[in-house]
Amino acid sequence: MDHVIVVDLGFGDAGKGTVVDHLCSAGAVPPGGRSPGGTAGRVGGPRSVAAVVRFNGGAQAAHNVVAADGRHHTFAQFGSGTFTPGVRTHLSRFMMVDPLALAAEADHLRAVGARDALDRLTVDRDAPLTTPYHRAANRARESARGTARHGSCGMGVGETASYALAHDDAPRAGDCLSPARLRRRLAAVRDWYRDTFPGGGDVPDVDACADAFTAFGDRARIVGGGHLRGLLRGGTVVFEGAQGVLLDEWHGFHPYTTWSTTTFANAETLLAEAGASATRLGVLRAYATRHGPGPFVTEDPALTADLPDRHNRAGRWQGAFRVGHLDAVALRYALEAAGGVDGLAVTHLDVAGARPDLRACLAYDLDGERVERLETGPPDLARQAALTRRLLRARPVYAPLGDPVETVEDALRAPVVLRSYGPASADKRSGHLRTRIDLDLR
Repeated sequence: MDHVIVVDLGFGDAGKGTVVDHLCSAGAVPPGGRSPGGTAGRVGGPRSVAAVVRFNGGAQAAHNVVAADGRHHTFAQFGSGTFTPGVRTHLSRFMMVDPLALAAEADHLRAVGARDALDRLTVDRDAPLTTPYHRAANRARESARGTARHGSCGMGVGETASYALAHDDAPRAGDCLSPARLRRRLAAVRDWYRDTFPGGGDVPDVDACADAFTAFGDRARIVGGGHLRGLLRGGTVVFEGAQGVLLDEWHGFHPYTTWSTTTFANAETLLAEAGASATRLGVLRAYATRHGPGPFVTEDPALTADLPDRHNRAGRWQGAFRVGHLDAVALRYALEAAGGVDGLAVTHLDVAGARPDLRACLAYDLDGERVERLETGPPDLARQAALTRRLLRARPVYAPLGDPVETVEDALRAPVVLRSYGPASADKRSGHLRTRIDLDLR
């Protein structure tokens, strides 16, 4: 089987959801039928998508998908292929699962026609659980930073990750099948929150939280680590990443980062355990965006004012949605940090085509030196913090954007295999990669 890993090469919001939706809707073929695009196909063939696997992050993800009939959903924990009948979602052990947020998301999916989303969901029993106590801790910690906020979605994902690293008894999805153990572990998280943030505000009662999480355990299918191997044998699997490489916990611009590995690494670990491999697909916009604080060398306030994004707006916790020009230096850094790609997907080409004022940053002016590449290295937060301080002094060296696809291919030395001119699957056009997967999904 040919599998695909989809990773955002920027600060997030590049369009991973719409790319995953396209791969699933264009590749799924009903028994004896034809693909949604009208091309005859065979069930179980290399273009039949069986499942979407989430391999990092948690409920903070916001992957917007617009169906051909106008239905819209912002995917957080369910895979962005859920609008395609039969495509399953698997939340791997690297995903931080929020049962309360997931139930609310399932309700919205039901309202927009994906009534069986929960029936198509499996959850690895070792996935850490995000609780209301983690969320409260996240918001209390970020609020205490005042004007020095790091940027957060306020969903408790970072607190979930840090708590799980520090506590062997951190609650996990499998605990939802053991009510007594679940209550003990939830009580421990609540007590930690109260001790760490005295006066931090009211949080739900442990019994009420445990009842809700137990109900989730009764409704969802919680599985062992071997379940993914079966999925990988049953058809093409699309691995859907969250956030972006420039926010990676080790390679991002510290401290404006996430507590999550946003590169291909987690997905490739899961694939290697099953003896499988995948095509690596990097996603980027034809221009740059960023949510919240942190370095953004090509930011242009005029573009922020002129290019609003209906699905990405300023939020209390995330902060402002910022817009800038294509940044080839940052993208080269992301490619190197992620270990390279087999192909690129460029989104928002419809916007780029209507904006002749968009430019491409091919180098930085950094302390009087022209810099075209930023160095990467092994995990070292001190080095990443120093890089952040340098980037705050950097100034862009621009060239005309020209044809965005040609500019991206020339700057990044990688083929553009998917072009997106709008939010729906039908707005996608294939490119010319024909190595380990056929992406010719016209």
